[in-house]
Amino acid sequence: MLGSGVISTSADLPLDARIHLIYDGIRGLLEAHTPTVLVLEDLYAEYRFPRTALLMAHARGVICLAARQRDVAVMALAPAEVKRAVAAAGAASKHQVQHSVRRILKLDALPTPSHVADALALALTGFSRLGGRLS
Repeated sequence: MLGSGVISTSADLPLDARIHLIYDGIRGLLEAHTPTVLVLEDLYAEYRFPRTALLMAHARGVICLAARQRDVAVMALAPAEVKRAVAAAGAASKHQVQHSVRRILKLDALPTPSHVADALALALTGFSRLGGRLS
C-alpha cells in the first residue's frame, strides 16, 4: 500500500466545482503513481434515492475520464463481489470490511473512514482478479 485517503468536497460548492475537485484529485493520483488499472465500484443505488445515484454517476464519469486520459484501464466490481473477496460474505458490514482489510494488509489500525477501507478492498479484489495473490 503506497497510501490512502479521501478526496473531499464541500456540499456548499456548486456541482461543477465539486466534480472538478474530484477530477483534479484523481488525475494527480494517476500521475503520481502511474497505475495500469483503476478499480471502481459498480454504481449501486436504491430507487428511493435517485439523486444520490445521479451525483455518484457524475463522480464516476470524471474518474473514468481521468483514467482514460492517462491510458489506465478501468475495472468495475460489484460491492457484493468485493465484500465476498475480502470478508467472505457478500453482505459484510462496513466494520467487517475494515477488519478484513486491516488483517489482509497487516495494518496497525483499522483503515478509516470506512470509504478508505472500501477503496482498499476494491484494490485488493482487483489485484486478485488480475492474477495477484492475497495473503
